[in-house]
Amino acid sequence: MYSNSNRIPAVRRTPLAALAALIATGLSSAAIAQDATPQTLKEVVVTANPLGSDLNDMVAPVSTLGGDALTVRQGSTLGETLNSLPGVTSSYFGPNASRPIIRGLDGDRIKVLQNGGSTLDASTLSYDHAVPIDPLIAEKIEVVRGPAALMYGGNAVGGVVNVIDNRIPRDPITGVSGATDFSGTIGGDKGRNASGMIEAGNGKFAVHADAFVRQTSDLRIPGYARSGTQRATQPLPEGESEAYGKIPNTNAHQEGGSLGGSYTWADGFVGANWSTYRNDYGTPAEEDARIKMRQDRFALEGEARNLGGSTNGIIQSVKGKFSYTDYEHREIEGGETGTTFKNHGWDARLEATHGKIGNMTGVIGTQFGHTDFSALGEEAFVPTTATDNAAFFVFEELPLISSGDLKLNFGGRLDHSRVKASANGNDRFSDAERSFNAGSASAGLLYKLNPVWTVTSNLSYTERAPTFYELYANGPHLATGSYETGDPNASKERATSIDLGMRFKQGNHSGSVSGYYSRFQNYLALVNTGGFRDEEGNVVAGGADGALPAYQYLGVPATLYGFEADGKTRLLNKMLTTSDTLDFEARADYVHGENRSNGEPLPRLSPLRLGGSLVYGAGRWGARINVDWNARQSRVPAGDTPSDAYTMLGVALTYKMKLSGTETLFYVRGDNLTNTEARSATSILRDIAPLPGRSVRVGMRTQF
Repeated sequence: MYSNSNRIPAVRRTPLAALAALIATGLSSAAIAQDATPQTLKEVVVTANPLGSDLNDMVAPVSTLGGDALTVRQGSTLGETLNSLPGVTSSYFGPNASRPIIRGLDGDRIKVLQNGGSTLDASTLSYDHAVPIDPLIAEKIEVVRGPAALMYGGNAVGGVVNVIDNRIPRDPITGVSGATDFSGTIGGDKGRNASGMIEAGNGKFAVHADAFVRQTSDLRIPGYARSGTQRATQPLPEGESEAYGKIPNTNAHQEGGSLGGSYTWADGFVGANWSTYRNDYGTPAEEDARIKMRQDRFALEGEARNLGGSTNGIIQSVKGKFSYTDYEHREIEGGETGTTFKNHGWDARLEATHGKIGNMTGVIGTQFGHTDFSALGEEAFVPTTATDNAAFFVFEELPLISSGDLKLNFGGRLDHSRVKASANGNDRFSDAERSFNAGSASAGLLYKLNPVWTVTSNLSYTERAPTFYELYANGPHLATGSYETGDPNASKERATSIDLGMRFKQGNHSGSVSGYYSRFQNYLALVNTGGFRDEEGNVVAGGADGALPAYQYLGVPATLYGFEADGKTRLLNKMLTTSDTLDFEARADYVHGENRSNGEPLPRLSPLRLGGSLVYGAGRWGARINVDWNARQSRVPAGDTPSDAYTMLGVALTYKMKLSGTETLFYVRGDNLTNTEARSATSILRDIAPLPGRSVRVGMRTQF
């Protein structure tokens, strides 16, 4: 039914060739640029639609988080910052490591981007590996829920998270501007955060610099670290005491910064940036284990717009990105380095917006990349691998009626990848190589019934090539407490998905609801085989000393479906002043997933979640009360544990002050004010690491 790898000659482009192509794009753009008055561009969502569309004109369900809302909402990780957005949860491996989960999908099925470009790390390999992007540096975060196969292929079958900053200035800057952010937290992951950014320019040349630092203490929790069930069924050895009030070894120190610049003109820019990130953190899984992480990244980016006059209308704009990333982290136990993970490589992407073909506009593009990954040490459970990728994609938009109220989006992407593994003398691994050709396609409709109501639909087919760890893993994975084995003969993962949505917007009232259904063939799942192995890989009995449950990546038929909804309505005007307002916001989501071969639930799925907020505004003052309820999750696979229902109460107060050319936002945020013990259904550590207890964060952000 499924074919194995399709072997064709690998497409290779050197970093130098990709870099030269991008520089050529920027230079040719600069050559035709003419002096013009800088224009203010309408803010658009670009992650789901490269042509640029207002949020209400998007076919795909999209959420954005920026400005004051992002400042107040920021967490210590990307996953926790986005958690509770409709359809978005967090993998939560303690306070220092979590990736976003979208519609029940995580890992290699969610694409995390930085300014629309790839960034290399090891976060998809293991839940304890942090994403080396700190929310402190983000200006805006875009989240596309559902397949984004048109632009990013099978690795975005669950969705895309794009963290946008201005590290490479894209628009002309005149004068000097910047921002500082200072905050401190009492309770929870008690700590201190600081960041600063400065930009300067003369209307043509622009520079950007930023830096951040974050220091946190061991996480404070409402009660015991281990759940009541685990304390009853797996009592600690005599003489050991249960962790209470804090989770040991969850403190962290993070810091980083960047320096970049660009040459800008009215219709484009070309620029470069260098950034660095450092993270030293402990994990809840082991009291004496720490991770020291380093990432250095160089990025080059350029864009030229309004090229129609010089290309006879064939090409309207060209955009290019190139990045090189050097990533490394060491896992240290008892002061000794057990495993060193390294990942370095480059990624290049080129997009061109073509002129109209009839009424149709669109983007064609190509992407190339190469990565070298290695895990060195006795505890390495994956081999050294080299991966090459090449892709071609197209995105088209066609109005079906003259008013534009009915439009069609369609397109697709072809990916070729080659994964080569090297044993390097490790008996657990062997030299191997696989190649894959993966195709993805999607078509969506948006119909504006009237100025108030809009309906959307999207149908997609996605193929995803297995990752190196899904193919070649073979060893003890201490973060998950299991022995993991890949499937070197794994076939491509295939999914057919449909999404239906409706949006409403009238004055101060708005809302949206989306329902989705995804049917996977050969869903690559890490399945509990029911057996046990020791750290050397030998089959042992379940009660034997050092026995680890044996897990294997297997292709299974799977189905996921669910919904997400959010809305906002104006309740009152002019209550205490002549301009104050009171709004009510509501949100809800649910996901159901199962293995169709045996009817067993897929692991770590979020239960039904409901939330409501009262939002008050009065000039410079703002206040918000949040109540979020998570249902009990009892649909878990065999050997897993259910999670109880819980309710979280949070508040936020803000005050904005303008003084001598500066604008300062003062904010206070309280989370889990009832100090509820809550364990996330999406966390693999829910039995040993509950969510944070009561905390209060106080901060100020100044822009000048």
